[in-house]
Amino acid sequence: MDTSKHTMNTLFEQLGLPSDEASVDQFIGKHSPLPAGTAIQDAPFWSESQSNFLEEGLEQDSDWAEIIDELDARMRH
Repeated sequence: MDTSKHTMNTLFEQLGLPSDEASVDQFIGKHSPLPAGTAIQDAPFWSESQSNFLEEGLEQDSDWAEIIDELDARMRH
C-alpha cells in the first residue's frame, strides 16, 4: 500500500503531465481561473481519463482528494 503523501508534482505525474514546479505553475497559469460553477474534473482541457481520475478521487474521498482540492483552489485565483 502506498502511504506516501501526495504532492502537486505527484498529482501531475499521475495525470501524465509534466510535473516539475515550472510546468505545474505554467499549466495552472494557462488554464486559470476556472469559471465559477465548473467542477475541476469538468474543465474542458482534461482528457477523458484525466477527468475520470479527478472525479473518482473526489467522489471516493481517496488519498488524492486533498491535493485535487488544492489544485482546484489554485486554479480559481
